[in-house]
Amino acid sequence: MTMNEIMSTLKPVINSQMIEQRLGISLEELAKFCQGRKITELALFGSVLREDFNAESDIDFLVTFSPEAKIGLVEIDEIEEELKRMVKREIDLIFKHSIEISHNWIRRRNILGTAEVIYGER
Repeated sequence: MTMNEIMSTLKPVINSQMIEQRLGISLEELAKFCQGRKITELALFGSVLREDFNAESDIDFLVTFSPEAKIGLVEIDEIEEELKRMVKREIDLIFKHSIEISHNWIRRRNILGTAEVIYGER
């Protein structure tokens, strides 16, 4: 199997209704959450977007904060805990910028190439 064939199997197979079902909350609730925390973009990646998502799966979030947001370890921990509570699952919260500048091009391509934005400030 070529790398392109492998990557095509990782493409998201999901729509907004399925996202809400898998997250257990509405995208509107998530938008309010993001607006209150100066999150300018929130995306999903990983198994939550694929057919192999199951009851044991965690949810992978890719986050971008507004430039004026003052985000420290305490705020990150609070955001992670609140997201866990909202979706009733373990989560991984990854900064989009850290992926964009990552030297690991395979990880960068896999995450950025499959991520689905579920909230974007306009």
